Amino acid sequence: MSTKEEILSRYRRNMKVKGQYDMPDLDALNGIEYADAVSQFIAMSRTVGGEVVTLEPGADVNEVIRKAYPEAKVFASNVPGIAIAQRNPDTVESAQELNGTDVGIVQGDVGVAENGCIWVPQTMKERAVCFISEYLVILLSRNNIVSNMHQAYCRIRMTDYGYGCFISGPSKTADIAQALVMGAQAARGVTVILTD
Repeated sequence: MSTKEEILSRYRRNMKVKGQYDMPDLDALNGIEYADAVSQFIAMSRTVGGEVVTLEPGADVNEVIRKAYPEAKVFASNVPGIAIAQRNPDTVESAQELNGTDVGIVQGDVGVAENGCIWVPQTMKERAVCFISEYLVILLSRNNIVSNMHQAYCRIRMTDYGYGCFISGPSKTADIAQALVMGAQAARGVTVILTD
């Protein structure tokens, strides 16, 4: 008998109950609840290195983005109303055309207060805009902020593309020499613009 078979044989002998097990009741796991989920979301977003701006009524989102990134030259977005975007991830021939994007602007679907992350569904042809841009702006309705991941998963809706991801602050790693590097795999900075 091989070592692998011997190990598996031991496992089988020591199992108390044989057969399949039902999934646990996830309704019992409600997760943490915040009295003010929006304030908690803002605090956590800043804790993970992101910025949060509240769009005042009547303010032009294009001006707010331009003010946040005055040095940026190339903006990319497919979000309706974003007039400053010169590139559109829906109309480029390939993702490579988004290379060199200073600021990518996307629409977030659900914000999570417990960890400051945002579900960003792929509502564009080329999702590379979320990762190739030097900086990322995520537009999010304050009405779509929930307390915890359990609530977020209940609200997630898949798009025709069948892809989405949670983004929480800028990309960062400390793998090499334990030195924190921002923008290692994606955006060096993330700004969330809260809308009504």
